[in-house]
Amino acid sequence: MASRPTVSIIGQDGKATGATEVLPKVFSAPIRPDIVKHVHTGMAKNKRQPYSVSEKAGHQTSAESWGTGRAVARIPRVSGGGTHRAGQAAFGNMCRSGRMFAPTKVWRRWHTKINQGQKRFATASAIAASAVAPLLFARGHQISQVPEVPLVIDSAVVGGVAKTRAALALLSAVGASADVEKAKATKKLRAGKGKLRGRRHRQRRGPLFVYSSEVDGKDVVQGFRNLPGVETCPVDALNLLQLAPGGHLGRFIVWTSAAIKELDAVYESKKGFFLPSAVVAQPDLTRIINSSEIQSVLNGPKGEARTKRGNVQKKNPLKNKQVLLRQNPYAATFAKEASTAKRESSKPTPLPEAFHELLQEV
Repeated sequence: MASRPTVSIIGQDGKATGATEVLPKVFSAPIRPDIVKHVHTGMAKNKRQPYSVSEKAGHQTSAESWGTGRAVARIPRVSGGGTHRAGQAAFGNMCRSGRMFAPTKVWRRWHTKINQGQKRFATASAIAASAVAPLLFARGHQISQVPEVPLVIDSAVVGGVAKTRAALALLSAVGASADVEKAKATKKLRAGKGKLRGRRHRQRRGPLFVYSSEVDGKDVVQGFRNLPGVETCPVDALNLLQLAPGGHLGRFIVWTSAAIKELDAVYESKKGFFLPSAVVAQPDLTRIINSSEIQSVLNGPKGEARTKRGNVQKKNPLKNKQVLLRQNPYAATFAKEASTAKRESSKPTPLPEAFHELLQEV
């Protein structure tokens, strides 16, 4: 995204208005799926609501052990007679209608700590990934009819969208309705007991509409909230759970022009945080290595012998003295000094004069 510093603003008719907006610096942040996945896992844990079984579950019966001498296990048994329930084992986790083993408690450790710098890094990375079309396609978004990503809509048009019909017409004009229809078609009944617990259906995510609370107002939420798969979020409260659902990068985001303008100010207001920069400017290392500039240096002079494949034959400087001297002219001096030192060390050590005098006396 560093090669395209501006982005076009789309009008109500789905065509560019001619106005452009400078692309915020956050779109040039490095894309780090590992950090996004790590932070997303922690945030998903922190979103959970504590649950547990009743403390009385499995113990709401009058049961007492029969003791020994009856040739039955000493598990507590329900008292009474005349019913099938009488004499049944109770309380134990292996008994019918008994308690569970190690009943769940609400004081379980539900939350985990997340580094604030990592959270901000992950959010910036997810925003940058939303401007890469291949990542959006890989995530399953239908953006073939979208003019460009990131998709920016004029805030003057968005201000009057307070009805679902108007919101759908706006998304259709900019080519984002196909993603809404895709999300609508994926709605299905949930498998398992979740159907009884307020989450009866499952559905894929559609576009995320990011707006400015000060300029666009909150009527936008009413217009988009009934569209299947569409979510809304103010630009000053961007959430990684929405930017990268499931920890997967590439969410299709529809921005308003006011939200794009405020995005730089949002990150500049974070005290002590600086937007991360990429370690290498060109991540395509294969292209760099195979470039003519690099290969001309690696291949050496034109007069060297070439192999059958046409590449220059590379000689090992540790075995070929000519190549070694070409790369390191000091190697000759170093070898000479090393041989001199070795010759000096091999000479016998002279005996002291006192030892010679002692030999003469003897």
